[in-house]
Amino acid sequence: MDTPGHVDFAYEVSRSLAACEGALLVVDASQGVEAQTLANVYQSIEHDHEIVPVINKIDLPAADAEAVKAQIEEIIGLDASQAVLTSAKSGIGIKDVLEAVVTRIPPPKGDRTAPLKAMLVDSWYDPYLGVVILVRVLDGVLKKGLAVKFMAGGTDHLIDRVGCFTPKIEQLPELGPGEIGFITAQIKDVAQARVGDTITTLKGGATQALPGFKEVQPVVFCGLFPVDAADFEKLRESISRLRLNDASFSFEMESSAALGFGFRCGFLGLLHLEIIQERLTREYDLDLITTAPSVVYRIVLRASRTDDAREIMLHNPADYPDASRIELIEEPWIKAMIYTPDEYLGSILKLCQDRRGVQTGLTYVGGRAQVQYELPLNEVVFDFYDRLKSISRGYASFDYEQIGLREGDLVKMGILVNNEPVDALSMIVHRDVAEERGRGMCERLKDLIPRHLFKIPIQAAIGGKVIARETIAALRKDVTAKCYGGDISRKKKLLDKQKKGKARMREYGNVSIPQEAFIAALRMGEE
Repeated sequence: MDTPGHVDFAYEVSRSLAACEGALLVVDASQGVEAQTLANVYQSIEHDHEIVPVINKIDLPAADAEAVKAQIEEIIGLDASQAVLTSAKSGIGIKDVLEAVVTRIPPPKGDRTAPLKAMLVDSWYDPYLGVVILVRVLDGVLKKGLAVKFMAGGTDHLIDRVGCFTPKIEQLPELGPGEIGFITAQIKDVAQARVGDTITTLKGGATQALPGFKEVQPVVFCGLFPVDAADFEKLRESISRLRLNDASFSFEMESSAALGFGFRCGFLGLLHLEIIQERLTREYDLDLITTAPSVVYRIVLRASRTDDAREIMLHNPADYPDASRIELIEEPWIKAMIYTPDEYLGSILKLCQDRRGVQTGLTYVGGRAQVQYELPLNEVVFDFYDRLKSISRGYASFDYEQIGLREGDLVKMGILVNNEPVDALSMIVHRDVAEERGRGMCERLKDLIPRHLFKIPIQAAIGGKVIARETIAALRKDVTAKCYGGDISRKKKLLDKQKKGKARMREYGNVSIPQEAFIAALRMGEE
């Protein structure tokens, strides 16, 4: 199993690891241990795996196998003296890797006669077979015609196909203890087959589910709108198809005065968001506007004469309640681990400080620094990863885990164009950085919105207080051009008439904001 190193898919990785007895820890001989490597190897250690260190790419000129062995021992605490040296490109050491798998990783244990216990490792939608479920049998036997139930999902199914991948589909009469294969049971919705669920027989099955199951919850939310309003139905169909293969992706319809009809979508993280957006663009040929990503906030409202005190989970800044009713607002925080070469450390520390980070650790391993920070997730989803990569020229690696909610001084910053609020550009920010973000957004919009025949004020506001403002000058017509000399009062009369006309025009005029302006403004942090 080649684990996706990103934190967005940490739960799926943990379930894949729970289905194994051991793991190969493959480390690049020239790059050394990365942040994602650490996150996954610690999960493997928690599952009490036999871990075989493998040092790959030893044929590269920059390879230093001995230094990498020392890193593995110093950082992870594994004995690397028996590490297998390989090069997948040149074919060096491949037999040694296979030999190590056979001799060092223990065989699976299990009882054929015990009640069936199988872990659901993965599931995907096949247009011919329905939902295909990848399972690892721990106890008992899985075979065709067996009536089973999913313990966390609470659904019953009849198995109509059992098999394995070799790598083509090969049907088998049964799967026994320790075996990994697939089953199908005419399931149409992938959301019914939740990763980590326990499968047992309907009658006389296991009474206790396997440990470690949890509901996958979206962490980052954003709006997806088609650039061309005529593509809305195409977007709906495309999102529904993607959802067939990805139960962790959620969506609901929303409308915006500025952007029209679209969908509010929930993702596991920023990488998941980028993958979905890229697939919609490439596979379904859609041009999309993505609103600024936001996280889930917990808001406690004060009791009023009509309502009792209650709490709400806020996904969309447009649904932000009246500030006078808010008792407190909490935001999710993360524990971040950053690996970086020495020369970029200062810039990275400044970046984390600017994002309200709290440093919790700093250690050195050779010429690399390992920095630990606690950061608000709100600051990370904006443009943190891009900035980190540009500061370190791509050499820094970043991994994080959520550590819960903390109270913060957060406010909703709205953008007004010609005194009209633009809900698609509103965002929730910390009060200390609201002015800076607001000024940046106003300056950007000033350059993007075309001039009209009247002045257009662009304002960033918190409630009724304006914190930043830019003004787009009016397109002027020289009404005094035909006055050659003569009395000055005639020119003043013409100018006064024009001034009144512009005031009237501004009062009744609509400002048309082009789609390109929205796209550029919402990508503000990417440059």
